Amino acid sequence: MTTWMKNVRQVEPYVPGEQPRIDNIIKLNTNENPYPPSPKVVNLSMDLNKLRVYPDSSVGPLVSAIAEYHGISEDNVFVGVGSDDVIAMSFMTFFNSDKPIIFPDITYSFYDVWANLFRIPFETKPLNDKFEIVPEDYNCENGGIIFPNPNAPTCVYLPLESVRKILDNNRDVVVIVDEAYVDYAGESALSLINEYDNLLVVRTFSKSRSMAGLRIGYAMGNSALISALNNVKFSFNSYTMNYTQILLGVESIRDDEYFKSMIKKVVDTREWFCKELTRLGFSYPESSTNFVFATHKSVPAKELFEAAKKENIYVRYFDKPRIDNYLRITIGTDEEMKKVVEFFEKYC
Repeated sequence: MTTWMKNVRQVEPYVPGEQPRIDNIIKLNTNENPYPPSPKVVNLSMDLNKLRVYPDSSVGPLVSAIAEYHGISEDNVFVGVGSDDVIAMSFMTFFNSDKPIIFPDITYSFYDVWANLFRIPFETKPLNDKFEIVPEDYNCENGGIIFPNPNAPTCVYLPLESVRKILDNNRDVVVIVDEAYVDYAGESALSLINEYDNLLVVRTFSKSRSMAGLRIGYAMGNSALISALNNVKFSFNSYTMNYTQILLGVESIRDDEYFKSMIKKVVDTREWFCKELTRLGFSYPESSTNFVFATHKSVPAKELFEAAKKENIYVRYFDKPRIDNYLRITIGTDEEMKKVVEFFEKYC
């Protein structure tokens, strides 16, 4: 090893879902929305001459639109380049104790990557046999807590009263609720931010708003939390959001009717698909997301994953303890899901 290599930080990176570069595939491995963004987004005319100047570093128009949509103050909103950027910034900002942060053992696999990258000690708490978070497990000394709700990849939603239990027992640390999929689920923890000044709720435009390619995420919480996030952001990169992100993000927020109609389409397809999975011998936790986490009674998940791939059907397989016999299947269009069912019928 050369001398300079000794000073290079060694980390094990996050591995995203495969992005195949071929045509005519059914891509159900990265939880993207199968439908296009709002027509207001698609048809917006922009003055591209403005690309020569720096964008609004405060992300003012988008912050304002998000605040108005959720009925909160602008100083309760922080915007970043996708929720991954927002959460990474939150790790740097809030998790600086010598005590370990806590998150579930089966969860979004970026959490331990960020913890290792920023040299933050961490511990994981096991989900129960139903893949549920157990609030009592978080009643311990820690340096902060983060969990998705609904959880990923298990698709299980934690009721608001259980989220409250975690908050009640952890008032001295920041608790981050990652709500990437909450639009497909139940009540958001956003209703609690005025009650708990240590609660940060994170959302994304990537899933329900069909804008994964634009990279917009945001956090909502007490103004002191948001101010701290902005201080770190401006110490890191003042211009994280570009001109097009800001304008198109505003248009997406403004078209609430389209947004809700697309959620309903995905949920309706999900319910039909789940019934078909049951008929074909699969079992799964009740899904509160735009994907299903399923296992078959006799055919191993890895075998199904590889066979589906040969048919240009891409789903997600995690070769990890406790979940290595499950497939995470994103909900696509009705036509795509019918083809998936046809494949399962032939193979299983």
